[in-house]
Amino acid sequence: MTEFRKGIFQTLKDQMVGTSFGRAIIYTIGHIVIAMTCNNLITGAELKLAALDALIEPLINGVWYFLLDKLWTKNFISKSV
Repeated sequence: MTEFRKGIFQTLKDQMVGTSFGRAIIYTIGHIVIAMTCNNLITGAELKLAALDALIEPLINGVWYFLLDKLWTKNFISKSV
């Protein structure tokens, strides 16, 4: 392994793997792979289609959570004031 590649891997190890952000990235990748595999096994969908679903569904859930949180916060803050 070249010195350049050693430096890249050491930086990733120091800055990503040992941090909360790094664990979140690893968790997200695992979530996508698990969702894709389950979709493929349960529905028989092609891997490309299962992968697309595994990526799109969490994005839609993220938007839904954001909107829900805004509505929830608005209702509770206005009632408590």
